[in-house]
Amino acid sequence: MRMRYIEVTVDTPENEIDLRCEQMAEMGAGGFVIENEADFQNFLENNHQYWDYVDKELEDRFSGLSRIKCYLTDDEAGKNTLRLIQAAYGKVQVAYVEDSDWENNWRAFYKPIEAGQRLVVVPEWEEIPEGSRVPLRLDPGLIFGTGSHATTRMCLAELENYAAGSRVLDLGCGSGILGIGALVLGAVSCLGCDIDPKAPDVVLSNAALNGIGPDRLQARAGDIISDGGLRAEFGGGYDLVLANIVSDVIIPLSPFVPGFMAPGGVFITSGIIEGRQDEVRAAMEAAGLKITKHCCREEWHCFTAVLA
Repeated sequence: MRMRYIEVTVDTPENEIDLRCEQMAEMGAGGFVIENEADFQNFLENNHQYWDYVDKELEDRFSGLSRIKCYLTDDEAGKNTLRLIQAAYGKVQVAYVEDSDWENNWRAFYKPIEAGQRLVVVPEWEEIPEGSRVPLRLDPGLIFGTGSHATTRMCLAELENYAAGSRVLDLGCGSGILGIGALVLGAVSCLGCDIDPKAPDVVLSNAALNGIGPDRLQARAGDIISDGGLRAEFGGGYDLVLANIVSDVIIPLSPFVPGFMAPGGVFITSGIIEGRQDEVRAAMEAAGLKITKHCCREEWHCFTAVLA
């Protein structure tokens, strides 16, 4: 039987967090969660290499006051604690939540997505739609790459022109969606790499959903920019190099890309937010890459390049 809880959120000045937590504990509350603007800003600063912008709604959520959240049982004792909190602090936010399978609730928001002219990205739990498109099965888990983002769709649309018969290197592979997309469209093999240590397991799991084994796809966790040994291990001769990441990674990555590419190879990169495209273009051209195509969708940019 599922339990229902009362989620109580109290806005509070940062210098009163400890005091209010103590007061609320005396009222019978527990399981405190603190949302703090300073922590949020520190998190952004320490992880800025993973994104180019933060949605204003998210910034607004953490602006100014800190927030204390607590969870009360939905019974008379919990309701009594809620009344005490409301009497002490006035207006508070109240929501009712169930003790459910939180990790899987997000699945309801993902449906099959057409990408380019040939692919349809199908979540593992959905039926494959009828039609002539090539299905790409995916369970993204908690890794970036569901097929819904504009950058992913641009990369999938572009790689379908080059996938057949190619050796693929997918840098910042995330869920593996780009590399697997290339494989279901006829690529011979793919090697993926991501800084997230969870990524290789997710990639191999998603590959298996598409009938692709380790003989065609392998994945590694590591930092291809700072780890020269990893770059040497990957070697070169790739017909198609993919990098759907962010500008602050693409720029330092660019000098290494030509070394990965086979003669006549193609580099497709996205994750470039509006306003950063000129910086990325300059870095790619300085590295000896010639941009042959530039796409833009929903304020995101995608470059296709060859060796100059």
